[in-house]
Amino acid sequence: MRAAHREAVADWSRCRGCGVLLYRRRFIRDLLTCRECGHHASLTAVERVDLLMDPGSVSPLPFRARVFDPLEFTDVLPYAARLSEARERTGLDEAVVCVRGTIEGQPLVAAVMDFGFIGGSLGSAAGELVTLTAEVALAERIPLLLVTASGGARMQEGVLALMQMAKTSQALAALDEAGVLTISLITDPTYGGVAASFAGLTDVILAEPGSRMGFAGPRVIQQTIGEELPSGFQTAEFLLDHGLIDDIQPRRALRGTLGRLLSVREGAAPRRAPATAGPQLRHPDRLPERDVWRAVKLARHPARPTTLDLLYGMLDWFVELHGDRQSGDCPAIVGGFGRLDGVPVMVIGHQKGHGDKELAARNFGMSLPAGSRKAARLMRLAAKWNIPVVTFIDTPGAHPGVEAEQGGQALAIAENLRLMSSLPIPVVSIVTGEGGSGGALALGVANRVYALANAIYSVISPEGCAAILWKDSAAAPEAAEALRIGSRDLLRGGVVDAVVPEPGEGAHTDPAVMAETLRAVIIEALDELAGLDGVGLVKDRRRRFRGFGAESCETALVSSAAEGPYAAW
Repeated sequence: MRAAHREAVADWSRCRGCGVLLYRRRFIRDLLTCRECGHHASLTAVERVDLLMDPGSVSPLPFRARVFDPLEFTDVLPYAARLSEARERTGLDEAVVCVRGTIEGQPLVAAVMDFGFIGGSLGSAAGELVTLTAEVALAERIPLLLVTASGGARMQEGVLALMQMAKTSQALAALDEAGVLTISLITDPTYGGVAASFAGLTDVILAEPGSRMGFAGPRVIQQTIGEELPSGFQTAEFLLDHGLIDDIQPRRALRGTLGRLLSVREGAAPRRAPATAGPQLRHPDRLPERDVWRAVKLARHPARPTTLDLLYGMLDWFVELHGDRQSGDCPAIVGGFGRLDGVPVMVIGHQKGHGDKELAARNFGMSLPAGSRKAARLMRLAAKWNIPVVTFIDTPGAHPGVEAEQGGQALAIAENLRLMSSLPIPVVSIVTGEGGSGGALALGVANRVYALANAIYSVISPEGCAAILWKDSAAAPEAAEALRIGSRDLLRGGVVDAVVPEPGEGAHTDPAVMAETLRAVIIEALDELAGLDGVGLVKDRRRRFRGFGAESCETALVSSAAEGPYAAW
């Protein structure tokens, strides 16, 4: 990292996070992060570019800010004098540096903010620079990276500064419409007009540890409402817990993470030669008769591989994304980008975990409304970037509780069903364990649906069915048989397209082999769907689900002389 423009100071400095003394040369080698507490000190825009971009790849975009003082504003100093002083002190024309370059070989353009220039405030020139950079990304169809550091809108420019929020947001909307990848990196601090416009509108929002982001600052909030704020309020960790950002990345990991995300822009690979046929079984007669209750127990086995177990076993790499950008990050749903046999995919699934502690933390795989909304957000991103969606279903059902109902559980599931019905990209779903009711179906409206041999899929749990209809939960095995929830009956009824064999006595006996088996099955399914365009994929999916129960009604013209209960009509 270049630090030549930093003043030569004492050999020791004090960490602003924990107060420990830091040897300055080592501190610089550590990218201005404290080894004791992990505090990330601020970087200039130039240092930030050097940190993130590949050496030798950077060139400035041809934009130069002019002194702009529309109000001829003066407080204790004329605004023009403040601009001149900031320019002299930082060596920058404005609070935004605009460059093009590569990160791990992936081309992009970036608008990088510098808090040292009048607090990184958003004025007309700063807004124009961000917008011009976004317009380059749009014209060239290359990703846009926004690195933010700002105290808010620039008061000295009055309402014109406010208008920059709308202008930059429009620029991000145009990139959404064009399917161009956008990423924000939130650094400390990011407040006001920047947080409430372009910083929060990108496809992926990353943050450095401890970075603060919000609309109003803590001091303003406390003075306005007179309440004590919670610990860690508005920090990256607080934002992640509340579903507002995708991930927190330490400074040393940023380039690698950004490089993987940027590689998604390559989109789906051209159709490859057909893969070796997967091991899935498509005819129910080829499946042995199984005791359904035994399958129920195996589907719920505590060592059964989870979604994350399978993903890390089958993908070339995986970047998990978090949050619904509204209210929370449901731990029962995981998802993110990965590469499968070189093809970028969006993967989403229920996550149960292993052991009592993790199961409780993951809510036993039972999604809250925030989980459905997170899944929907990731599916929309996949559609924007034209990459397939692969879902993994393993849940007893959506979470039943007051919190879920207050959050709109039914509406969140319904929205997912509608969304998945209209995605113009390939969608493949695998029932890996329990497929419980609407919570399962919220990830199951796909072009191809598979089930592992010991998976189950049902409108209700066997225990629930037994309690309601048999008036005795002990009749669960009998209910399971009657409901026909095992893989053989699911295949016979067309609910699944194929059944995937499990190793040994079940997937839990060899998760690595199970992951490799699923890898082959998914690759084959994506190959099958590669020949369909967006319209064809939607038609294929809707035709699949339109057929369920079609034989339950007769269709006939009703004459005015019809007899029966409708004669009076």
